Amino acid sequence: MSATDLATLQAMPACEAVDLLLPDMNGLLRGKRIDRSALEKIYRDGVCLPMSLIGTDITGNTVEETGLGYDIGDEDRICRPLPGSLRPVPWSPRPMAQLLLTMEDGAGGLFAANPREVLGAVLARYAQRGLTPVVAVELEFYLFDQRCDQHGRPRSSLNPVTGARNTSTQVYYIEDLNDYRGFTDAVAGACQAQSIPADTAVAEYAPGQFEINLKHRDDALRACDDAVYLKRAIKAVAQQQGVQASFMAKPLVDQAGSGMHIHVSVLDGDGNNVFASPVNQPTAALRHAIGGLQHNAKDCLLLFAPHANSYRRFVLNAFVPLNDCWGYNNRTVALRIPHSDPANTRIEHRIAGADANIYLVTAAVLAGMLDGIERQREPGPPVVGNAYEQTDIHTPYWRQAIDDFLASNWINEQFGASFQHVFGQQKLAEMRRFESHVSDLEYDWYLRSV
Repeated sequence: MSATDLATLQAMPACEAVDLLLPDMNGLLRGKRIDRSALEKIYRDGVCLPMSLIGTDITGNTVEETGLGYDIGDEDRICRPLPGSLRPVPWSPRPMAQLLLTMEDGAGGLFAANPREVLGAVLARYAQRGLTPVVAVELEFYLFDQRCDQHGRPRSSLNPVTGARNTSTQVYYIEDLNDYRGFTDAVAGACQAQSIPADTAVAEYAPGQFEINLKHRDDALRACDDAVYLKRAIKAVAQQQGVQASFMAKPLVDQAGSGMHIHVSVLDGDGNNVFASPVNQPTAALRHAIGGLQHNAKDCLLLFAPHANSYRRFVLNAFVPLNDCWGYNNRTVALRIPHSDPANTRIEHRIAGADANIYLVTAAVLAGMLDGIERQREPGPPVVGNAYEQTDIHTPYWRQAIDDFLASNWINEQFGASFQHVFGQQKLAEMRRFESHVSDLEYDWYLRSV
C-alpha cells in the first residue's frame, strides 16, 4: 500500500467497506464491494475480475465479438489497486472508501486494451520526447426528475426554491446556481473530501443543465481519474437530493447537448509551455498540434462520440463542432484557443460528448497532437466569426464512424490492434442491437400508412 493510501485509510478509522472500481470501455464503473478487512489482501494479491468486463457493452452484456468471452472461457485476470487512488465515499450512509483498479494481461504486464493503459502508452511517447501534457476537463450534464414522464422521457427537475419545473434557458445565470446551491455545495464538499480539484460551476445553455470544471494537472492520468470520480460524485449527490444526473450527450431533442471539453497545453523539459504565444502568432508546436488534431479527427470520431445518441448532439447552431476548424476565442469551432495570457495558451478540444470515456478521449486528443508535432502538420487558417457560415458542415453518423475506426491504420499504430479490435467490435455489436429495435416513431409513421 502506498504511503498516500495508507494515510487516507488511517484518516478513516470507521471505514467498513471499499468499492473496487474498474472503468470499462464505455467509462462505466464495474468491480466489487469488499469488507474493510479484505483490503490488505487486495493490496497484496490483487482481485480477480473477468477480462470480458473491459469490453462489456452499454447494457452490461459481454460482447462475444471482442474475443474476451466464451472464446477464452471468460477468463479472470488479476486486477491491482492504482497507488494513490483510495478515497473516502462521503455520500454513503455507511462509512466507505473507493479504489481504482487496473487489469493485468496474464503474461506479467498490463492489459493494453484497458482505456487507462491506452492513455498511459500515449503519455509514455510524450515522455520519450521530454514533453508533459497539462490537461483540464470540463463536464456538462443535466439534472432531471428521478421519474420519467408517461412515455419514458426525462422531465426537467423541480427548482429547489420555486418548486416549479425548469423551462427557461438562462446560460451562466447566477440565480440558477443560487437555487441549486444545495446540490453544488454538496458536490463541492464531496470533491473536497476526495481531493478532486473541482474549480468552477456554471449554469449551462438549457433548463437544468450545468457544467463543473476541473483544475489543470500536469499528470493526464490523474486528471482523468479526477473526472471519473467527479462523475460518480455528481450522480451520487443528485440521487441523494431526489434528482437524476445524466451525462447523456443529447437527452432532449430541442435543447443543447452535453459536451466534454479537454483543455491541453504541453510543457518542455524546462517546464515551459511550448504553445505560449500571443493571439494570431501561434508557435510552430501549436500550429502542428492543431494540424494533427484536424488530420486525425475522422479516425478518432468514434472515441469522441461512442454511442447512438452521441450523434444527436451534432446539430447546427448549438455550439457543437460540425467541422474540424480552429480559431481564437471562438466557440463555433472544434479546436478553440481560449482567451488567456500568452504563457497559458492552450487548445480546447470541443468535439467529444459528456457520454464518452474520458481516458479514451484524452488519449485520442494527445495522440493527435503529438502526431501533428512529430509530422509537422499544418492547419488551415483560423476562423474568425461564425464557423457554421464559413465552413462545410459535416453531419457525422455512427455507422461511418465505426467503419472509419476499424479501418484506420493510424488507430492501429497509435493504440494497438487489441484495443482497436475490442473497442470497434463492441461498438459494432451495440450498433447492430440498436438498429434491430423497432421504435415508437416507426409505428407512428408506418403501421397504418404502408
